[in-house]
Formats: sequence, structure tokens, C-alpha cells
Amino acid sequence: MVLLQKKMSIVRVTKEFRFEGAHALNGYDGKCRHIHGHSYRLFVTIKGEPIDNPISPKDGMVMDFSDLKSIVNRIIIEPFDHALILREGASLAEELSNEYCNVKITNFQPTCENLAAHFAELLKGALPANISLECVKLYETATSYVEWRSDENN
Repeated sequence: MVLLQKKMSIVRVTKEFRFEGAHALNGYDGKCRHIHGHSYRLFVTIKGEPIDNPISPKDGMVMDFSDLKSIVNRIIIEPFDHALILREGASLAEELSNEYCNVKITNFQPTCENLAAHFAELLKGALPANISLECVKLYETATSYVEWRSDENN
């Protein structure tokens, strides 16, 4: 029998999420100026050192996938799933938010790029101190995505 030795190192962990949403790009000169929807795919990558505690059931984990899922569901998926996302000051934004319960009014143009950066900010404040956010990848369509990376946003 060969006993393998564990070497501690930094590890990245990624979890995929899906949600439905609609938005409109205020003042945009193309089709995206109209309210339209997307089936978003969100990939969240965290980074940390695996737990080194042989008596812990989470020994060897950076973070339990279920713990990461709980955080992302609470701060991104639940609020944004089936939401209409509009920029503050957009025509009818206030009226729609008064009429419908899941309208998100942002102080930024709700592009895929801005949403990914916004989600990164939300996540950075919600992760445990020993874990850092490495990457947020947000697919707006099956073939188009944006990527926020911590190494370029410190």
C-alpha cells in the first residue's frame, strides 16, 4: 500500500448557476434598447487554501459547494431570477417598479459587463475572510459571455 502525502496549495473552486432575467439598455442604438430576456448562466470561481483538519468532515475543501450555493442563491439568484433590470431614469422604470414586484432599478446600464461587475462586488462582501473571489463569468446567451477577474480589478 502506498500512502499519499497531502500537499497544501491554493485551489480554485467553480460553481455554475442559472437564472432568467429581462433588461433593456436605455438609449442604446440597437435591438437591446427594447425589453428582452435572457437565460443567464453564472459561473462563480473562488480561491483559497483547503481546510487542513483531519478530524473535520470538510478536510480538504476550500469551501463546501453547498455553502457557496447558499451565498450565491441568497445575494444574486433569488433577487435577480425573473427580474426586470432597468437603469434609473429609464422611461417607465418607476411605473413598472410600482406595478410589478421584481423590477430592479440600477444606477448603471444593465449590460452583461456591468451586471458581472455588480455581482462580483456583492459576492466579495459575502465570502468568508479566508476565501477570495477569483472570477465571475456571466453568459447572456449560449455563445456570449463576459468575465470579471480579481487579478484585473484589485
